[in-house]
Amino acid sequence: MVETQAEEILHGADKQDVSLLIVTYPFGATTHIDIVLRVRPSGIPLHVIHNTSIMNAIGVCGLQLYNFGQMVSLVFFTNTWKPDPFYNRIRKNMGLGLHTLVLLDIKAKEQMLLHIGCDAGSDNTQQCIVCGTLEQLSEQPPESFGEPLHSLIIVGKRLHHLEVVYAEEYAAFARVALYVTLP
Repeated sequence: MVETQAEEILHGADKQDVSLLIVTYPFGATTHIDIVLRVRPSGIPLHVIHNTSIMNAIGVCGLQLYNFGQMVSLVFFTNTWKPDPFYNRIRKNMGLGLHTLVLLDIKAKEQMLLHIGCDAGSDNTQQCIVCGTLEQLSEQPPESFGEPLHSLIIVGKRLHHLEVVYAEEYAAFARVALYVTLP
């Protein structure tokens, strides 16, 4: 919506307050930066209230933040739109032994085969962390992953032994492969 309707969102902002609620960190995407850049020249006052996000909460998974490579977004494909830049970024991270945070599309009503739930909100009773191979996770019932929003972490080879021990608590099965290989 923001990408295609920025002008509509900002229309009338010089006469009345306009708010844009973002599910994640407000400056975590170029889309949100674009809104700010459109407002600045107008002289319209802009106030940002920082939100919690997966970037704040990812540490709860027990993986060391400095072992994460570039995060990627994985969107639902359509018949005419199948972006693939995420694949090369995942391969690059894996080549470096780094973990990859995959932000999954937020079309919550769509069925996802593979996902890990990690609610970034402040109520940690709602978070759900599941660890396993892609095959193991695909065999889990959807309710095993909690409510949306969901993210997936592809674990890199550069693992500290404490990361492995911590992840065992969330294992879908007793034996977990902690990384996969992409062709």
